[in-house]
Amino acid sequence: MTKPLAILALTLIGALPVLAQQPAGKPEDTEVWTPVPKIVTPGATNAAPPSDAIVLFDGKNLNEWVSSADTTKPAGWVVKNGVLTVNKKAGDIQTKRRFTNYQIHLEWRIPVNVTGSGQARGNSGLYVGALPDGGYELQILDSYDNKTYVNGQAGSVYKQYIPLANAMRKPGEWQVYDVIWTAPTFNADGSLKSPAYLTALHNGVLVENHVQLKGDTKYIGTPEYKAHGPLPIRLQAHGDPSPPISFRNIWLREL
Repeated sequence: MTKPLAILALTLIGALPVLAQQPAGKPEDTEVWTPVPKIVTPGATNAAPPSDAIVLFDGKNLNEWVSSADTTKPAGWVVKNGVLTVNKKAGDIQTKRRFTNYQIHLEWRIPVNVTGSGQARGNSGLYVGALPDGGYELQILDSYDNKTYVNGQAGSVYKQYIPLANAMRKPGEWQVYDVIWTAPTFNADGSLKSPAYLTALHNGVLVENHVQLKGDTKYIGTPEYKAHGPLPIRLQAHGDPSPPISFRNIWLREL
């Protein structure tokens, strides 16, 4: 073979694909058959609770809620036509039950006749863990066309994380939060063992992606952790003068 032909032959051989070496073993070696996941029947719609959900508000009553100011008293908000509306004079409300890690679905609506601006416009909050002096808050606010500090707009972990997007619908339309909450854990001496994490979707849009909380969400001051166990969930009756907001379809799945 002439030298040019030999070079061409080697080049062609080098260009041929190399067959991958077949791995040792069988596909069955990496198949897992137990434990079998439990069957959960989804709701008929995305808003409807699945079969294993704890329904916190189904439009009928406030049996799952109490006053935050005095947990021996019933929640004093208004239930009418399947909707729960804030009564600002009655103050915040919170769940009778306490929770650790969970998935929660909550729908809320800014009234069409909302007034004010900034933090004084449709303000409320979902406290995924309520402490006596605060807790861990995912902000609720009219952020459709309302300028405020961005770590305080709707979808923010209040004063800690700016939402990844503004997915706000206009006043009068229902907003949807779907939240995954992983509570912090603490050592026997009260020191932090593992921080809290939160993932949130606002109207189906990811706004908080497994963010690590720095502690509680304070209005003034820096976040800090103080040891606690399972906590109730709180809905805020903010003191601003704007017309009150409403809620519906609140359910939770413990994780």
